[in-house]
Amino acid sequence: MARGGDGAPKSEHSPLAERLNHLFAHMHPPGAPYTNAYVAEEISEGAEYGDVTLSEQYLSMLRKGRRSNPSHEVLRALAKFFAVPVGYLVGDLSQPQADRVEEELRFLAAMRDQRVRTIALRSVGLPPEVQDSLTTIISQFRQQMDLPPDPPATSGEAPHAGH
Repeated sequence: MARGGDGAPKSEHSPLAERLNHLFAHMHPPGAPYTNAYVAEEISEGAEYGDVTLSEQYLSMLRKGRRSNPSHEVLRALAKFFAVPVGYLVGDLSQPQADRVEEELRFLAAMRDQRVRTIALRSVGLPPEVQDSLTTIISQFRQQMDLPPDPPATSGEAPHAGH
């Protein structure tokens, strides 16, 4: 049973709390974000997460920054649940690695939108020059609508189904 050895409570804006809240906000199935209770139960009952027992209350404290030094087992289980490297949670990634994780999170968030999925899937199998033309057309529409060239991160879909 791993719970983590926490020291003194940290501020509401600890890096771990910010990253966890980002994952909760952006890495969930369509419909509604995960709850602390759901994530804690999935991790505690899932054999793939090891022998980790995680309570809803402890997870809430991590997300609020009241606890900030969970055990490696808890970090590994949370990272596995959200399909990110442990280094993302603890801020140990190089800038290129962190950028790649953020890009993947943005991609998963965008793919949560059924219309975006439809556009992407309809382009599968088209020749590269046609896909390039579609990209150009989309860029032109974004420019005409005064949107940034790249969309911001939006709510995403986690690799785990269910709620």
